[in-house]
Amino acid sequence: MAVKTKKTAAKKTEEKKTLVIVESPAKAKTIEKYLGNDYNVKASMGHLIDLPKSRLAINVESNFEPEYITVRGRAKLLKELQGDAKKANSVLLASDNDREGEAIAWHLKNAISAKFDQVPIKRISFNEITPAAIKEAVASPTEIDESKVNAQKARRVLDRLVGYNLSPLLWKKVKNGLSAGRVQSVALRLICEREKEVESFIPEEFWTLEADFKVGKTSYTAQLVSWNDEKPVLKNEAEVRAIIGMIENGVCQVSEVREVERTIRPRPPFTTSQLQQTAANRLGFTSRKTMQIAQQLYEGVNLGESRVGLITYMRTDSVRISATALEEVRRWIADKYPKDLPAEALEYSTGRRSQDAHEAIRPTFVEYTPDNIKEFLTRDQLRIYTIIWERFVSSQMNNARSRTVSVDISVGEEGSSGIFRITGTKIIEKGFYQVMKLLASKDEKGKPYPALKKGSKVSVDTFRPEQHFTQGPARFTDASIVKTLEEKGIGRPSTYVPIISVLLDRYYVTRSNKQLVPTILGRMINELLVENFPQVIDAGFTAFMETKLDEVEESHAYWPDMIREFWDPFKDQVEEVGKSLESYKGSLDEVTDYICEKCGKNLIKKLGRFGFFLACSGFPDCRNTRSIPLAKCPKCEGDIVSRKTKGRGKEFYGCTRYPDCDFISHFKPLNQDCPNCGHFLVEKTDKKNGSHKACINPDCDYLRSADIEAETLPMEEERDD
Repeated sequence: MAVKTKKTAAKKTEEKKTLVIVESPAKAKTIEKYLGNDYNVKASMGHLIDLPKSRLAINVESNFEPEYITVRGRAKLLKELQGDAKKANSVLLASDNDREGEAIAWHLKNAISAKFDQVPIKRISFNEITPAAIKEAVASPTEIDESKVNAQKARRVLDRLVGYNLSPLLWKKVKNGLSAGRVQSVALRLICEREKEVESFIPEEFWTLEADFKVGKTSYTAQLVSWNDEKPVLKNEAEVRAIIGMIENGVCQVSEVREVERTIRPRPPFTTSQLQQTAANRLGFTSRKTMQIAQQLYEGVNLGESRVGLITYMRTDSVRISATALEEVRRWIADKYPKDLPAEALEYSTGRRSQDAHEAIRPTFVEYTPDNIKEFLTRDQLRIYTIIWERFVSSQMNNARSRTVSVDISVGEEGSSGIFRITGTKIIEKGFYQVMKLLASKDEKGKPYPALKKGSKVSVDTFRPEQHFTQGPARFTDASIVKTLEEKGIGRPSTYVPIISVLLDRYYVTRSNKQLVPTILGRMINELLVENFPQVIDAGFTAFMETKLDEVEESHAYWPDMIREFWDPFKDQVEEVGKSLESYKGSLDEVTDYICEKCGKNLIKKLGRFGFFLACSGFPDCRNTRSIPLAKCPKCEGDIVSRKTKGRGKEFYGCTRYPDCDFISHFKPLNQDCPNCGHFLVEKTDKKNGSHKACINPDCDYLRSADIEAETLPMEEERDD
């Protein structure tokens, strides 16, 4: 029997480990638990090497070669990783499996090889952070995909050439601190064009007519769907009253009963855009919030003593599912809902623009049902995980079937007769709805069948006419702008959130009741760019450039040729516009009647990074600034101004005399006083009344819906901008 000596023990401690470099500490923490003591897992925290922010850094004379530098503040981390690589027997680069991740790996390899060229460096990639996936990736490392790196480089160079030529033009002609981007400007154009449609829409009045019909003690509500064998067009109340007068004493009889069965197919598992849209529509989440939570679930969550990546990679445009995952989910369905398991696995087609680099978003282990792991997740994590789990599992289950019963009730006599219709729907075969809870649709809930037979006599109990106005086009929300960008082929799964974020950060767009509304500044920038660079910010051209980038990634195009084809005419256009475009500087400034409390001069309404504010006209001698008053405080006659909470920076409206006055409202004050009580009106939107004005005074009912109150936040959450 061999005896372990001090010498052999020391030798063992000196054995080199394999260095694995990932992007985030959370991911490193999860992977380290899977790989054990022979591996040292470190995080690069994203890009360590990139283009400098202070200059163009693109050599346009030498095939547009980018001039990379170490990112400011990252030199120490890069040096540490290089030191770790020197001590390692090999290096595995495990950044995300997309263009950005490939570029991060490429830069790290070059930086390490420049110092220690004898250290073997390989690339590993995975779609999910699970023990099996990580160990499989480590067992079969590959080389870095140069074509994918070139596609990222081409996008970076293209965006830099556009941004660093258009932005200085805006600084010179409009105001400092502005920016224009190749993709963000197209999104801004779409939002501005939609706003013009909203503003130009003229609502038209129309009416509907419902009636309550009684059979014995049972009452049914039906809507008028036909008048004298034509679809009723009721333009005003007089027309509705005329119809009621002709039929209120007429004979009412069930003239027809129809039953229709419908097949409801499950939907495919989530892509990035579909996840963002569903989370926005069902949960009210912004795209950024959805992706932040999905990132947490992907990188790993502690489930008791184990740490597990709960979902697959969340940036994907594919609905493809791996064979292993299909086998697992089919076994689970066979165990839990055997009657709803299809004979064969269901397949879904991927869109023609899809890169299909990753699977769809799905749970890594279907056995981790939302109910089983809810105690380990935050409320928001659970909600995102639940919709991902439900969408995936339901996608491999049988169709549901519904039955709709329609009952037509004839009222009146020949020449002045109408048909009122009642419908009821029930699910007769639940199918994939068996696993739907959070994602359950209205179809599943249904409405009771009307228990009426053809020929039955009924009586009219009440007529209920209702006035409506036609609704114009809706403003974009996070969900609808992402859907539009995807449909037009603009951007990719990884870029949807940054596009929206940049527009909000630059104050080109604001959120109002979850809608994206262009600001005065956003409209001005859009008009300037559309007039002078119509092709560059054209949706079709931007989609074409995305296709060219895909060709680079597929090794079907040489990226400098692609850039040169764009650059030569664009450069000439920038030079020409720079000479001919008139200056808009100061056009948004407005002298006000407000007086500076420090020097007595008038204050000027100016546009800053976060919107309009008041600044002293005596600048630079006097640098006094303050928020623009929106209304008078109903408690103390102070000024109501916009404020933001700490953390998320959620906007609210409070009194400038805080802490002496603690008045706060969540609703934006309008520059109007209530005609009833004199308090200010606020802007409010709800499902019942749509967008409307209401009095802030809780004791006043002027245009006031039941859920409007002056709310109070804890003032310690206040944050000065």
